[in-house]
Amino acid sequence: MSTAATAGRVLVIACGALSREITALKRASGWAALDVTCLAPELHNRPQHITAAVRAAIGAARARYQHIFVAYADCGTGGALDRMLAEERVERLPGAHCYEFFATAQVFAALAESEPGTFYLTDFLVRHFERLVAGSLGLDRHPQLTAEYFRHYRRVVYLVQLPDAQLELQARAIAARLGLAYEQRTTGYGDLAGSLARVTRRVALPIAIERSAPT
Repeated sequence: MSTAATAGRVLVIACGALSREITALKRASGWAALDVTCLAPELHNRPQHITAAVRAAIGAARARYQHIFVAYADCGTGGALDRMLAEERVERLPGAHCYEFFATAQVFAALAESEPGTFYLTDFLVRHFERLVAGSLGLDRHPQLTAEYFRHYRRVVYLVQLPDAQLELQARAIAARLGLAYEQRTTGYGDLAGSLARVTRRVALPIAIERSAPT
Protein backbone atom coordinates (compact mmCIF):
# COMPACT_ATOMS: atom_id res chain seq x y z
CA MET A 1 0.00 0.00 0.00
CA SER A 2 1.57 3.31 -1.09
CA THR A 3 1.86 6.51 0.94
CA ALA A 4 -0.74 8.13 -1.29
CA ALA A 5 -3.12 5.24 -0.71
CA THR A 6 -2.78 5.57 3.07
CA ALA A 7 -2.84 9.38 3.31
CA GLY A 8 -6.36 9.39 4.73
CA ARG A 9 -5.84 6.36 6.95
CA VAL A 10 -4.57 5.79 10.48
CA LEU A 11 -2.55 2.79 11.58
CA VAL A 12 -3.15 1.51 15.09
CA ILE A 13 -0.24 -0.48 16.50
CA ALA A 14 -1.96 -2.48 19.19
CA CYS A 15 -1.28 -4.97 21.91
CA GLY A 16 -2.58 -8.33 20.74
CA ALA A 17 -4.69 -8.49 23.90
CA LEU A 18 -6.87 -5.74 22.37
CA SER A 19 -7.32 -7.28 18.94
CA ARG A 20 -10.86 -8.56 19.52
CA GLU A 21 -12.01 -5.30 21.12
CA ILE A 22 -10.53 -3.04 18.44
CA THR A 23 -12.00 -5.20 15.68
CA ALA A 24 -15.44 -5.03 17.32
CA LEU A 25 -15.20 -1.24 17.73
CA LYS A 26 -14.06 -0.79 14.14
CA ARG A 27 -16.94 -2.89 12.84
CA ALA A 28 -19.57 -1.22 15.01
CA SER A 29 -18.35 2.32 14.36
CA GLY A 30 -17.69 1.98 10.65
CA TRP A 31 -14.07 3.13 10.94
CA ALA A 32 -13.17 2.12 7.41
CA ALA A 33 -9.99 4.26 7.46
CA LEU A 34 -8.58 2.45 10.50
CA ASP A 35 -5.88 -0.15 9.88
CA VAL A 36 -4.64 -2.33 12.73
CA THR A 37 -1.48 -4.32 13.33
CA CYS A 38 -1.09 -6.28 16.57
CA LEU A 39 2.00 -7.24 18.54
CA ALA A 40 2.19 -10.44 20.56
CA PRO A 41 0.29 -10.23 23.87
CA GLU A 42 3.08 -12.29 25.45
CA LEU A 43 5.15 -9.09 25.48
CA HIS A 44 3.32 -8.27 28.72
CA ASN A 45 5.28 -11.03 30.40
CA ARG A 46 8.47 -9.20 29.36
CA PRO A 47 7.49 -5.50 29.48
CA GLN A 48 11.11 -4.44 29.02
CA HIS A 49 10.73 -5.53 25.39
CA ILE A 50 7.54 -3.59 24.63
CA THR A 51 9.19 -0.28 23.79
CA ALA A 52 11.61 -1.79 21.27
CA ALA A 53 8.84 -3.83 19.63
CA VAL A 54 6.58 -0.79 19.28
CA ARG A 55 9.45 1.34 17.94
CA ALA A 56 10.21 -1.31 15.32
CA ALA A 57 6.55 -1.42 14.26
CA ILE A 58 6.45 2.37 13.95
CA GLY A 59 9.64 2.35 11.90
CA ALA A 60 8.27 -0.32 9.58
CA ALA A 61 5.09 1.70 8.98
CA ARG A 62 6.53 5.21 8.61
CA ALA A 63 6.98 5.01 4.85
CA ARG A 64 3.32 4.12 4.36
CA TYR A 65 1.41 5.93 7.10
CA GLN A 66 1.39 9.58 8.06
CA HIS A 67 -0.93 8.89 11.00
CA ILE A 68 0.01 6.27 13.61
CA PHE A 69 -1.55 5.62 17.02
CA VAL A 70 -0.30 3.16 19.64
CA ALA A 71 -2.92 1.11 21.47
CA TYR A 72 -0.82 0.42 24.54
CA ALA A 73 -0.89 2.00 27.96
CA ASP A 74 2.44 2.27 29.80
CA CYS A 75 2.10 -1.47 30.45
CA GLY A 76 5.00 -1.80 32.87
CA THR A 77 7.59 0.00 30.75
CA GLY A 78 8.28 2.52 33.51
CA GLY A 79 7.93 5.51 31.20
CA ALA A 80 10.25 4.13 28.52
CA LEU A 81 7.37 3.78 26.06
CA ASP A 82 6.35 7.41 26.58
CA ARG A 83 9.90 8.66 26.06
CA MET A 84 10.19 6.77 22.80
CA LEU A 85 6.75 7.89 21.59
CA ALA A 86 7.62 11.52 22.34
CA GLU A 87 10.64 11.14 20.04
CA GLU A 88 8.46 9.54 17.38
CA ARG A 89 5.62 12.09 17.86
CA VAL A 90 3.09 9.30 18.29
CA GLU A 91 0.22 9.17 20.81
CA ARG A 92 -0.85 6.21 22.91
CA LEU A 93 -3.80 5.15 25.03
CA PRO A 94 -4.13 6.85 28.42
CA GLY A 95 -3.21 5.26 31.72
CA ALA A 96 -0.79 2.82 33.24
CA HIS A 97 -2.38 -0.38 31.91
CA CYS A 98 -5.46 -1.82 30.24
CA TYR A 99 -7.29 -2.13 33.55
CA GLU A 100 -7.14 1.64 33.92
CA PHE A 101 -8.29 2.57 30.43
CA PHE A 102 -11.04 -0.04 30.41
CA ALA A 103 -12.36 1.02 33.83
CA THR A 104 -11.41 4.73 33.24
CA ALA A 105 -8.93 6.44 35.54
CA GLN A 106 -11.40 7.60 38.19
CA VAL A 107 -13.11 4.23 38.58
CA PHE A 108 -9.83 2.34 38.61
CA ALA A 109 -8.37 4.68 41.24
CA ALA A 110 -11.38 4.02 43.47
CA LEU A 111 -11.02 0.24 43.00
CA ALA A 112 -7.31 0.35 43.80
CA GLU A 113 -7.85 2.52 46.86
CA SER A 114 -10.63 0.33 48.23
CA GLU A 115 -8.43 -2.78 48.02
CA PRO A 116 -4.78 -2.52 46.90
CA GLY A 117 -4.52 -6.30 46.92
CA THR A 118 -6.62 -6.78 43.80
CA PHE A 119 -5.88 -9.08 40.88
CA TYR A 120 -7.63 -7.81 37.76
CA LEU A 121 -9.03 -9.75 34.85
CA THR A 122 -10.29 -8.61 31.45
CA ASP A 123 -12.18 -10.61 28.84
CA PHE A 124 -8.85 -11.42 27.17
CA LEU A 125 -7.18 -12.54 30.39
CA VAL A 126 -10.09 -14.77 31.32
CA ARG A 127 -9.91 -16.44 27.91
CA HIS A 128 -6.14 -16.89 28.08
CA PHE A 129 -5.52 -17.27 31.81
CA GLU A 130 -4.08 -20.76 31.47
CA ARG A 131 -1.49 -19.73 28.90
CA LEU A 132 -0.55 -16.22 30.01
CA VAL A 133 -0.86 -16.49 33.80
CA ALA A 134 -0.92 -20.10 34.99
CA GLY A 135 1.51 -21.28 32.33
CA SER A 136 3.95 -18.39 32.60
CA LEU A 137 4.04 -18.63 36.42
CA GLY A 138 4.28 -22.42 36.36
CA LEU A 139 1.04 -22.88 38.30
CA ASP A 140 -0.11 -25.53 35.85
CA ARG A 141 2.95 -27.62 36.78
CA HIS A 142 3.36 -26.55 40.40
CA PRO A 143 -0.06 -25.57 41.78
CA GLN A 144 1.40 -25.40 45.29
CA LEU A 145 3.03 -22.11 44.25
CA THR A 146 -0.37 -20.41 43.91
CA ALA A 147 -0.61 -19.47 47.59
CA GLU A 148 2.87 -17.94 47.52
CA TYR A 149 2.37 -15.93 44.32
CA PHE A 150 -0.98 -14.54 45.43
CA ARG A 151 -0.45 -14.24 49.19
CA HIS A 152 -0.70 -10.44 49.11
CA TYR A 153 -3.95 -10.43 47.11
CA ARG A 154 -7.40 -10.33 48.63
CA ARG A 155 -9.78 -10.30 45.69
CA VAL A 156 -10.23 -10.75 41.94
CA VAL A 157 -12.04 -8.01 40.04
CA TYR A 158 -13.21 -8.99 36.58
CA LEU A 159 -13.53 -5.91 34.34
CA VAL A 160 -16.09 -7.04 31.77
CA GLN A 161 -15.93 -5.67 28.23
CA LEU A 162 -18.83 -7.69 26.82
CA PRO A 163 -21.04 -9.67 29.23
CA ASP A 164 -20.71 -13.38 28.59
CA ALA A 165 -22.06 -16.04 30.92
CA GLN A 166 -19.31 -18.53 30.08
CA LEU A 167 -16.54 -16.01 30.71
CA GLU A 168 -18.13 -15.09 34.03
CA LEU A 169 -18.09 -18.74 35.07
CA GLN A 170 -14.43 -18.98 34.07
CA ALA A 171 -13.59 -15.79 36.00
CA ARG A 172 -15.32 -17.09 39.12
CA ALA A 173 -13.40 -20.36 38.77
CA ILE A 174 -10.12 -18.42 38.53
CA ALA A 175 -10.93 -16.52 41.74
CA ALA A 176 -11.76 -19.80 43.51
CA ARG A 177 -8.55 -21.39 42.24
CA LEU A 178 -6.54 -18.46 43.62
CA GLY A 179 -8.47 -18.51 46.90
CA LEU A 180 -9.65 -14.92 46.48
CA ALA A 181 -12.97 -13.10 46.80
CA TYR A 182 -14.69 -12.32 43.51
CA GLU A 183 -16.18 -9.11 42.12
CA GLN A 184 -16.99 -7.95 38.62
CA ARG A 185 -17.62 -4.60 36.97
CA THR A 186 -19.00 -4.11 33.48
CA THR A 187 -16.77 -1.45 31.94
CA GLY A 188 -17.41 -1.86 28.24
CA TYR A 189 -14.51 -0.54 26.18
CA GLY A 190 -13.87 2.47 28.41
CA ASP A 191 -11.26 4.93 27.16
CA LEU A 192 -10.25 2.58 24.34
CA ALA A 193 -13.40 3.51 22.42
CA GLY A 194 -13.08 7.24 23.00
CA SER A 195 -9.37 7.33 22.12
CA LEU A 196 -9.83 5.50 18.82
CA ALA A 197 -12.82 7.67 17.95
CA ARG A 198 -10.81 10.86 18.52
CA VAL A 199 -7.91 9.66 16.41
CA THR A 200 -10.20 8.59 13.58
CA ARG A 201 -12.07 11.92 13.61
CA ARG A 202 -8.83 13.91 13.65
CA VAL A 203 -7.60 12.13 10.52
CA ALA A 204 -10.95 12.19 8.74
CA LEU A 205 -11.78 15.88 9.34
CA PRO A 206 -9.02 17.43 7.16
CA ILE A 207 -9.88 14.99 4.37
CA ALA A 208 -13.56 15.96 4.56
CA ILE A 209 -12.70 19.67 4.54
CA GLU A 210 -10.40 19.22 1.56
CA ARG A 211 -13.05 17.33 -0.40
CA SER A 212 -15.72 19.93 0.35
CA ALA A 213 -13.56 22.94 -0.54
CA PRO A 214 -14.60 24.76 -3.76
CA THR A 215 -12.40 24.17 -6.78
